[in-house]
Amino acid sequence: MIDGRITRTRAVLMVEEGALGRGAQGKAMAVEYLRAAVLRGDVAPGQRLVEAELVETIGVTRGSVRAAIDELVAEGLLERIHNRGARVRSITLEQAIEILECRRVLEGLIAAKAAERIGPWDVTRLRELGTQLGDAVRDGELMKYSSLNQELHAMLAEISGQTTAAALIGRLNAQIVRHQFQLSLRPGRPQVSLQQHLAIIDAVVAGEPAEAERAMHAHLASVIDTLRELT
Repeated sequence: MIDGRITRTRAVLMVEEGALGRGAQGKAMAVEYLRAAVLRGDVAPGQRLVEAELVETIGVTRGSVRAAIDELVAEGLLERIHNRGARVRSITLEQAIEILECRRVLEGLIAAKAAERIGPWDVTRLRELGTQLGDAVRDGELMKYSSLNQELHAMLAEISGQTTAAALIGRLNAQIVRHQFQLSLRPGRPQVSLQQHLAIIDAVVAGEPAEAERAMHAHLASVIDTLRELT
């Protein structure tokens, strides 16, 4: 069961008042809630989702919940079980590696495009973020480093203007978030990935598309190699 006291209280009031979210709005509410719950780890791989509980918790109609589940099944976050509803999809290490191999190509494209489109304000933002990444590793703030890591990749996607690649990466990342979290806590891994991230920043800031793509490929190859060590 997924809930938080404040969210649940609000949802219960909505149910009692007959103010359930419905249609496109209700579906959007349910998709946002469920996707965030999966990415935060509020629901575990293999955990079954109970539609009646979700209606009460989110404050939307059962139809909205079902439509949201269908969308997240298509994204690969959830899977349907015959005659038992839906559950959070479990991704094996082998599947995570395949996903990262696809992501490596897309992230390389984004890094190259970012290097082509980089502007003065982007240079300042990337340099500042690089400093924050270094500070987080130095201070042993692994959760902060993980968050800044995500921010860096999002910033590169924004600078690149490659919205299609960014959308595909978003779907791929959602499926392997637990494996990425496991990697972020692996002893010595942040120190290694920091240098790789700084190399990517240097290449993008220098306006060198080929070098930026190479640096990104090297970074994701390193992630894949580290995941293989866990098999």
